[in-house]
Amino acid sequence: GRVSSVTERRFAMPMPDVSTKSLLTGIAIGAGAVMVLKKLCKYAPPKVWVHKPQGGKWGAINQPTAGPRETKELPRGKHALQLHSLATPNGVKVTMLLEELHERYGVEYDAYPINIGSGAQFTSGFVSVNPNSKIPALLHYEGKEGDKPTSVFESGSILIYLCDKFDKDNAFLPAVGTKERTEVINWVFWQIGAGPYLGGGFGHFYHYAPIKIKYAIDRFTMETKRQLDVLERHLAGKDGRGGGKFMVGDQYTIADMMIYPWYGVLVEGKIYGDAAEFLQIKETYPKLIEWAARVHARKATARGRKVNRLWGEPSEQLWERHEASDFETKTQDKLKSE
Repeated sequence: GRVSSVTERRFAMPMPDVSTKSLLTGIAIGAGAVMVLKKLCKYAPPKVWVHKPQGGKWGAINQPTAGPRETKELPRGKHALQLHSLATPNGVKVTMLLEELHERYGVEYDAYPINIGSGAQFTSGFVSVNPNSKIPALLHYEGKEGDKPTSVFESGSILIYLCDKFDKDNAFLPAVGTKERTEVINWVFWQIGAGPYLGGGFGHFYHYAPIKIKYAIDRFTMETKRQLDVLERHLAGKDGRGGGKFMVGDQYTIADMMIYPWYGVLVEGKIYGDAAEFLQIKETYPKLIEWAARVHARKATARGRKVNRLWGEPSEQLWERHEASDFETKTQDKLKSE
């Protein structure tokens, strides 16, 4: 027809012989598909929200109420420090510091896994330590027998608490009253505020959500890349306050331990599938990659990442930690070979 001949002359390529009926049918199908998609994507919130089980990895576990769902006490080991956690990014922050404190001061602790996938965070024992039912949670038995232990929850709070109690040389948290301490705490709270955008935002919608929502992925990808650029600029010294080997100059502190399990592991390509490629990590954040490698190379980091890990390579899984020697004898590869 005339349309085909005009198109052939303009683009110098033949068009298929499509009848008017089939063309209109195709247009109708396309329009119908668009209407269906719009209907599926359109959501009008009701006047009153009613909880219904969600899909996805955590949909069957999450509920809009707090408190215990099961009566069960937590186990207790022989050391004054009792950690109940899991080797997620928030849990690894604490075990990285505990292993640094062990290496420097001989601090010992017991660590028991809380399997959040099976709802162990909702037992009465765990809720009594952390009413928010989130790992990590710490009990410190420092008084006489029978005294109630100090309970500490939220990763940032635990790291500051442990440094105040055990870091007598101020190796990981500078002394009270110093500018360096304030800067460390600045970055500790930066991570606390920024982390949910990475984990609950980008990580959830890009990797875990049962459906892919472009708006949500675009929104949290933009924010994640902005945060990565904050770290990149800081480590490169472009913000007027950074430029050292670590987050606060050349001293390795709890600021690094807070940030690495989320952002360091992200740039290493170890979380959220192919997120590192999607975010163009290698091409965009060289200083951040160098910093992550320095933190990763520490022996305490390697040990801390194994504690309470219930997945991955058997040699990287230390389900419970009670002695330093457990890393040599109690990882899953050693136990399975017995």
